[in-house]
Order: sequence, then structure tokens, then C-alpha cells
Amino acid sequence: MIELYSSPTPNGYKVSIMLEEIGMDYVVHPVDLRGGDQRTPEFLAMNPNGRIPVIVDRGNEDFVVFESGAILMYLAEKSGKLLPRGEKARSRVIQWLMFQMGGIGPMMGQANVFFRYFPEKIPAAIDRYQHEGRRLLGVLDGQLAGRGYICDEYSIADIAAWPWAVTHEWSGIDVSGLDNLQAWLQRMARRPAVARGRNIPERISRRDTAKAGQSIIVT
Repeated sequence: MIELYSSPTPNGYKVSIMLEEIGMDYVVHPVDLRGGDQRTPEFLAMNPNGRIPVIVDRGNEDFVVFESGAILMYLAEKSGKLLPRGEKARSRVIQWLMFQMGGIGPMMGQANVFFRYFPEKIPAAIDRYQHEGRRLLGVLDGQLAGRGYICDEYSIADIAAWPWAVTHEWSGIDVSGLDNLQAWLQRMARRPAVARGRNIPERISRRDTAKAGQSIIVT
């Protein structure tokens, strides 16, 4: 059994989508970020960086994994799904996973901070992160030319990139002209597991079946 500590954020959705795609039973522990759950001693014992998501593999000596990309790789290897075994194909998927982890996520995250949350509007900062976010999504658009998914076969690279790319409007990033990207965003959204995973843990709170500090089993 996998225990997932998560919140309704792009990084959190990566792991719930992955768990839904591989069909693995898991328990969700919603983490109240505004309430500071991620700063409790109990949470910091799992992830010293105080960030979601985190998983605990109860079937593997309570092994803890943090960092969303590392969790995707761990679950892919554990399940034997969504990460090719061939040396070159595996490397390609990991390269695009790192592209998201080191580029799309941080740049769009900073765009969100300065465009949406920072009390002082700093045009230079907003422009810098929005432009870089648009550039990175353009790179992804180019990779998707003639492909259904980032590395041809559906993989953890797609699962990592989609929850961020689909929020481009919130970041203030215009994706007009990026036709391959837009088609991929829609293609991903039509996957049932993606739709389910994007509602966790939001779906839990909406249904009032669990609140922060409680858990629910997903099978």
C-alpha cells in the first residue's frame, strides 16, 4: 500500500495521476499547506525540505520518497509501467522528466508568484518568468510535432509536464500558436486516469469525505 501526502497543486497532481494510471491502491493524506502541515515535525521527518508530494511505501519497509520526479520514477520502476526499459528510450523519458523538473515547473512557479501572489507588481520579474515559461512550452510544442506524447509512447514525462502546462493561463502565459502543445493538453485531459488524478485531493474535500489530517483509501 502506498500512502500519499499531497495537496491540490501541479506537483501533487503528478503523483495522484501516476497512481491512477498504474492502478495501484493508495491512501491519501491531504496536506493543508496554508495551515502549515508541511512544517510539522512529523512531515519534516519524511521530507526535510517541507514540500509535497511525499509517498510512503508500506509494502517496502515504510520506504519514504519525496520530490515529485523521484516519486514518478520510483512508482514506474515498482510497477514496471510508463518508463521504458530500453537504455535509449528510458534516457529520453528521463531527459524530458528533468526538463520539466528543472525548467517548466520552476519557471511557471515563479511566474505564478510574481503574477498572482507577490504583493508588489514587478513588471521586469513578471515578464522574465512569463517569457521563459512561454519559451519552454514552445520547446515542448516542438517536441510534440508529429507525436501523440512527448516521447512517442505515453510515459512519466507526460505525467510530469501536463499538470504544469495545463495551468498556463494562471501563470499569464499565452500559448496561442503552440498547436501541438494545445492538442496534447486536450489529449491528456481526455485520459480517465488523468481526470481522476487531478481531482485528488480536491475531490476528497469537495465530497467532504476527508479533511486535512484525515485520510481516505483510493482503490
